[in-house]
This record gives sequence, C-alpha cells and structure tokens, in this order.
Amino acid sequence: MAEKMATRQAYGQVLVELGDKYDNLVVMDADLSKSTMTADFGKHFPERFLNMGIAEQNLYGAAAGLALSGKIVCASTFAMFAAGRAFEIIRNSIGYPHANVKICATHSGITVGEDGASHQTFEDMALMRTIPGMTVINPGDGFSAKELIRQAVAFEGPAYIRLGRAAVPMIYNEKSVIEIGKGNCIRKGKDYTIIATGIMVNEALMAADQLAKEGLDVRVIDMHTIKPIDKDIILKAAAETKGIVTAEEHSVIGGLGAAVAEVVCQHAPIQMAFVGQQDTFGESGKPEELKEKYGMTAANIVAAVKSLQ
Repeated sequence: MAEKMATRQAYGQVLVELGDKYDNLVVMDADLSKSTMTADFGKHFPERFLNMGIAEQNLYGAAAGLALSGKIVCASTFAMFAAGRAFEIIRNSIGYPHANVKICATHSGITVGEDGASHQTFEDMALMRTIPGMTVINPGDGFSAKELIRQAVAFEGPAYIRLGRAAVPMIYNEKSVIEIGKGNCIRKGKDYTIIATGIMVNEALMAADQLAKEGLDVRVIDMHTIKPIDKDIILKAAAETKGIVTAEEHSVIGGLGAAVAEVVCQHAPIQMAFVGQQDTFGESGKPEELKEKYGMTAANIVAAVKSLQ
C-alpha cells in the first residue's frame, strides 16, 4: 500500500527546513497551529513565529506589513477563513502591492469532514485566481507539496497554497520533476484526458486504471498550479485526445474546470466534463462518505469520461 501523508503535514515539515535556509522567514498563524502544522516551526524558531489569534483579517494585514518590510511570510489558517473572511485584506494589502506573502491555507474542500458546511471551502481557488499576480497552487501529495512550497518561498510575490486535512497516497518521489506553472502528465493515454488537482489526482489515477480494464486509454495530468495555468499541456491534450474531464475538490464554478475551459474554448474547442462540488454546500460527515455523496470519487470520474463517448 502506498505511503500516505496529508499535504498540511508536508507543509509543517518543510517549514522547519526552510526556517534553517531563510533567516528572514516568518511564520504566522490564527490560533490553529496544531491543525495547520505550523507549531513545529514555532518550537524551532519561536522568535520568528507569531500566533495572531482568531483574527484572520489582522493576520493577513500584519503579514503584508512584515513582507513589505523585507520578510518572507507564510501565513496560515483554514482555507475558509483565509480565502473567505480575509479576502478583502488579501486583495488590497497583499495582492495590490504584490507583497511577498504565502497564504498557506489548510483544511480545504469536502474532506474537512465532520467540521461541516461552514468549514468546507469550495470557493477559495476561484476567489484567489481572480486576484492579479496571485499564484494559486494545489498539491496532490506530500512530496509535491514540499517541493512546490520550497519554490513558492523562493520567488518574490504572493501565492495561495491550498492544503488538505486528510492523508493521501504519495504520487511522486525524489526523482520527480515538479515546477510551479507546469502540469505533470503522470499517465500517458490517447483516448481521453483527465486533468485533476489536489486530492483528486489520486482519484484520477484510480479512474484511469478502471477505464483501462474497460478498454479506454486515458491520460492523467496533475494540474498542481491553477494559476498560472499550463496552457501547453492542456492544448496538447486537446489535440491528442477526444475529450477532457477535470476533477477537483472545489466548486465546478470558477476553479480548475473553469481555468481549463477558458484555455480550451479560446484555442482548441473540445468536449469537456467537470467533476467537483456541484454548486451546493456540504454537510458534516466522514470524508470518504462525503466524497461519494457529493460526487468526487474515481467512480464519478469514470462516469464523466464515459459521458464524452
């Protein structure tokens, strides 16, 4: 069985590594450091760790100030509170001045589970990708999360990094090449393409396995960077396969599916189908049961691919 790790756990681990590398790295949290996994950084570098309390707007306003004073800032809370409660601060205080703040938001999507509809975020990637100059990243496993966070911390400017609560199987390893802004074709195929992001990458691979048993050769692309979107890999898929299915733990409105469709409709029209949260709120429940109820499983991806035949 494949090793599993939550992307929030990977974030916590790589922060300590980055704290040693960058003496101007500051980590901030909104009283959730045990959940967001920033607590370990706080133990290693207490003088560079700030718990701002349950005050997310203040968290991101202060993060902007520190960044504009020369610090690299990773500021964390749950995705609902980062993208939702603090959107205006992020837009005007981080996005507008292009401040060097990495908004590392955990507990995204339906797999927050028992915390329920108030905490299950399906709007965050849509919101964040509308902010000019904001890089939007959604890793699919622990290894890619670490590498993408390293790269995000290394560049100057704002980024939104979407991280999950639940452990997911490792897809990549030390030999993998992962680069912000470049999608990864992790399975070749000539019939149809599945473009997935976040936890849905593993579901896409399982769907491709099932479809192979039924005689369909399906390509799988991990689109870990939602913005800037990799147009080249999308257009290649549009040219070489019969249709594209997108899969995301996010609303089908405004997220990965919309970003891919924007490229396709402008440059290479092709039939598409969208797997994700279908314009509804969630509810409290076990993550796997919620994924099934709200249509974010390998079986849903299989059905979506077949709908294009």
